[in-house]
Amino acid sequence: MDTNDSLRVASLWHSMHAISQQLSPTTGCSEIELLEADTFDLHIFQSLTGTKLFVVCEPGTQHMEALLKVVYELYTDYVLNNPFYETKIPIRCELFDINLTQAIQKDRVALLGR
Repeated sequence: MDTNDSLRVASLWHSMHAISQQLSPTTGCSEIELLEADTFDLHIFQSLTGTKLFVVCEPGTQHMEALLKVVYELYTDYVLNNPFYETKIPIRCELFDINLTQAIQKDRVALLGR
């Protein structure tokens, strides 16, 4: 996905996530955490501060919640501590990108057993 597509998906998902608790027929239901489709799964992680991270992956991919927690830790370590970062804009931080790539590769290796 390019940046515009990512922003559109994030905007749509944010809206769905925000109203899901009000629409639920079950009392005490929390927000949507997973959307399963035929061709992809969309997982979301919301931090205590309200920051939402999501990942689009192949259907049935395991351990995405743990990966999203790692991504949030990287976000707090490299993005929020970056004095040049401005909130509500796409993240442009080289150290975050490098460490994110390493975390994803590490997770992929652990999943594949290689």
